Amino acid sequence: MIWAYLVLLVVLIVVGYAFGRMRAVTVSRTETLHSRPSYYGAFVAIWILTPMVLVYAVGVPFANHVTETQALTVYDPALLDKELERGAALREIEAVSAGEFIGDPSPRLIAAVETYETYRAWGSNLVFLAGLALGLIGLAMTLRFVSAGFRARNHVERFIKRVLLACACVAVLTTIGIVFSVLFETIRFFNHVSPMDFLFGLHWSPQTAIRADQVGSSGAFGIVPLVVGTLLITFIAMVIAGPIGLFAAIYMAEYATPRFRSIAKPILEILAGIPTVVLGFFAALTVAPSLREAGFTLGLDVASESALAAGVVMGMMIIPFVSSLSDDVINAVPQSMRDGSLAMGATKSETVKKVILPAALPGIVSAFMLAISAAVGETMIVVMAAGLAANLTINPLEAVTTFTVQIKTILVGDQEFDSAKTLSAFALGFVLFFFTLMLNVIALEIVKRYREQYD
Repeated sequence: MIWAYLVLLVVLIVVGYAFGRMRAVTVSRTETLHSRPSYYGAFVAIWILTPMVLVYAVGVPFANHVTETQALTVYDPALLDKELERGAALREIEAVSAGEFIGDPSPRLIAAVETYETYRAWGSNLVFLAGLALGLIGLAMTLRFVSAGFRARNHVERFIKRVLLACACVAVLTTIGIVFSVLFETIRFFNHVSPMDFLFGLHWSPQTAIRADQVGSSGAFGIVPLVVGTLLITFIAMVIAGPIGLFAAIYMAEYATPRFRSIAKPILEILAGIPTVVLGFFAALTVAPSLREAGFTLGLDVASESALAAGVVMGMMIIPFVSSLSDDVINAVPQSMRDGSLAMGATKSETVKKVILPAALPGIVSAFMLAISAAVGETMIVVMAAGLAANLTINPLEAVTTFTVQIKTILVGDQEFDSAKTLSAFALGFVLFFFTLMLNVIALEIVKRYREQYD
């Protein structure tokens, strides 16, 4: 049904646009139009698009609700008030309707399926016909507005502004929804665990026992080991990615020939397209054993899963964030600043150090902050290379864990969302969100402070 409706929508929009434009061209032969003919065609198309989209957005959910309600009423009216049983019954009805049901359906189930298919067909037909009717009405009514004095351009631009405003509101409301959904679950978590124990506790062991008399029945929810592990791996990653990415950007922007740049820059940015799970395999199968063997040669005890292995591979992953963004920022520095420095007798390297890098500093800082945010939010590499042990240590040769790894571990499988263990994942997410938000605020302040010097 969705494809038929989409085809109908496209056909009516194309026909409406063509009719509106032809009507405007006809009028323009005798009178001067306020807008170009294409605006009249777009105005007609808009008034076909809007009602048809609204009919589909409202009609399909309503028709589905009626269809499911009637089918469940035939199957078992008591299921209407039972959410879990209702979902299971609907899945059975849909499976029989699609021919995927295993076994012999009961007579009551067969009757429910027949009702389901009947109402679904009626609902699809009504939505299709209602959309067709409103589309044709919109076509007929808007064609009457096509005249020399009608301000079609103003109406089209006003519609586009409203669409852009709606998109902006969706983005903002999505962010607000994410924040509040995590915040509410975090508050529920703090009803089980003290915020002071969570923020300043030195032990993290969210596993809870089934019986109260078992060891570890209450769990331990101190995030200090997770904070230290996250910062340690991020620091190692930035030690790798920061210098390499920045120096690569300086070379490609200021020293490399156009031919070398056209080859090296895409190859460098391929790193950004490698799936993190592949980098995790590389870290677990190649980097970690190599570091362990090197440490054994030097007399060092390197864990098979270490912060160093995860940090090195994560640094490889975020090199493109630093290099590509820094390269773009350096290239954005006005050529007049380079020419002025060279004209004063400065060398190429002095120009880079004392003119170009200070001018590009806000953008470079933003690139580093983005790279840090990517490192903080990485999961797969840490899971496969650093392990799950929440050790409170700053030794890069030992196993550590991070916020994202623990969130993934806690939410794997069936969960009970009333337990402190499950709710702790939301608390970790909220702390991680607050941390990245602070990084962004710091980056914005640095950009604001230094950008004024070079405006």
